[in-house]
Amino acid sequence: MAASTMNPDEVMRREVLAPEPAEGLAGVLDIELPDAGTLPPLWHWVYLLDRRPQQDLGDDGHPTFGIPAPPGPGRRRMFAGGRLRTHRLLRLGEPAVRTTRVLERKERVGRSGPLTFVTVRHEITQDDELAVVDDQDLVYRGPGSIADAPTVAGPVPEPRLDLHVDSALLFRFSALTYNAHRIHYDRDYARDEGYEDLVVHGPLQALVMAELLRRHNVSLVSRTFAYRLTAPMIGPQRLTVAAREGDIESGAVTFSERGVVTARGDLRKEP
Repeated sequence: MAASTMNPDEVMRREVLAPEPAEGLAGVLDIELPDAGTLPPLWHWVYLLDRRPQQDLGDDGHPTFGIPAPPGPGRRRMFAGGRLRTHRLLRLGEPAVRTTRVLERKERVGRSGPLTFVTVRHEITQDDELAVVDDQDLVYRGPGSIADAPTVAGPVPEPRLDLHVDSALLFRFSALTYNAHRIHYDRDYARDEGYEDLVVHGPLQALVMAELLRRHNVSLVSRTFAYRLTAPMIGPQRLTVAAREGDIESGAVTFSERGVVTARGDLRKEP
């Protein structure tokens, strides 16, 4: 594995996609490894990771500099959503290269104060061919209120997929994705940030939405999967993903155990 930082505006990482991280993710999801030859969509999130030295991390567990660089001290980071364009599935056992850069940065003012919206783009190639374009939206906010009380939705439609999330699963997913953000494993810290309990990862919710599609033979290849976090999912519970409006071809929705919609995913053809 190697990382290149010759260009300060982007970082390149090269890694052979060994089967062990995928086996670890399959274990977290309580399933067998789907295919020994290729990675299912979104499973690349356990590969080509930025493994920074401990001294680079701030109090929240995120690096204090790099891509993306926090906009200032005391700002709280939230994962807001993203868009994934899958041109072809990544093959296990072969090298891949991920290039990361900041695509966009916007400053706004919300009810809780200044907000910084950052979109980070990851492009993954194999054999010099573009395989995945992964845009991730992050929000940096000041201390204070997280959001208004979410609205409880109606009955959960079919088809659906349930995942029982506890503190051990959150810890294992953090470890697999090399995510040291303390809101996912440190209850005291999560409460200091304004949450009632540990926070369920946004990427985990997006990944389970993609799993529902995959398990119903809905391909993400040559499509864009756009997902958005709509409310925090707080505390150990049963995470439920269902077809969006009952139509599995249009995307998926994530529900908390209380029936709150916490994430939405749209599936559309590439333009």
